[in-house]
Amino acid sequence: MILTVVAIALIVVMAMAIARALLGPTIYDRILAVNLFGTKTVLLIAVVSYIFGRPDFLDIALIYALINFISVIAVLRFFEYGSSKVNEKVGEDG
Repeated sequence: MILTVVAIALIVVMAMAIARALLGPTIYDRILAVNLFGTKTVLLIAVVSYIFGRPDFLDIALIYALINFISVIAVLRFFEYGSSKVNEKVGEDG
C-alpha cells in the first residue's frame, strides 16, 4: 500500500520534471530537469522491483543510473565547450 503511494508520488514528480524540462528558461535548467527525471526513474524502477518481487530490475536501475550520469556529463561538456570548437577539431583532423 505505502509503496504504491510512493510510486504515484514519483510519477507526479517525474511529470513536474518533464514540465520544467520543456519550460525551463535556460538550457542548464532543462538539463537539470532531465537529470532529475532520470534519477526519479531509477527510484521508480527500484520501487517497482520491490513491489513485484523482481530483484533483477535493480540491475536495470543501476545501468540506467550510469547511463543517465554519463549522458548528463556529456551534454554539459558539449555546452561548456560549444559546438563551434567541436567542429573546429573535426575540421583539423580531416
